[in-house]
Amino acid sequence: MSEKKYFVHESSYVDDNVSIGDGTKIWHFCHIQSGAHIGNKCSFGQNVNVSNNVIIGNGVKVQNNVSIYEGVELEDDVFCGPSMVFTNDMNPRAKYPKGSAGYKKTLIKKGATVGANATIVCGHTVGKWAFIAAGSVVTNDIKDYAMVIGVPARQVGWMCECGEKLTQELICKQCGKKYNEHNTGLIEIK
Repeated sequence: MSEKKYFVHESSYVDDNVSIGDGTKIWHFCHIQSGAHIGNKCSFGQNVNVSNNVIIGNGVKVQNNVSIYEGVELEDDVFCGPSMVFTNDMNPRAKYPKGSAGYKKTLIKKGATVGANATIVCGHTVGKWAFIAAGSVVTNDIKDYAMVIGVPARQVGWMCECGEKLTQELICKQCGKKYNEHNTGLIEIK
């Protein structure tokens, strides 16, 4: 039997039929359910649940107390802040469960940040390098590089890939990157 190239704390559970990439760390009291696929160099804080068949890319950081439900996909380098919430059913009823056939897909694209206590209502896409402020509730698709705040979340500006708010000219004062506006959000000028 080959040596595992990832870390799972002894208090956590990993079901059968799970794929975990090299360098990934799964800390205290986590549960990784059957069919989940987790990429390389990810980090899962305390009390994280990854449900059945969830797909998680490389370099993803999930802070404490987050449940990633079936139907959610996280691309590479996504950040999920403490106690943020995903949903997967628009109109759940305990008495009338729909099962996975009724789940709405949610996609969080490369590099996006979802702040602490934010909620992502299912069936939406958060664009690459978007920034969802703490406590926001996302009820629509979010454009690439958009900065959104509030309940419901509304766009208030643009964020650089490095995590700094862009000027009105779409230039980052921190790293110097420049962007142009496009129908899907921003595109970096190379």
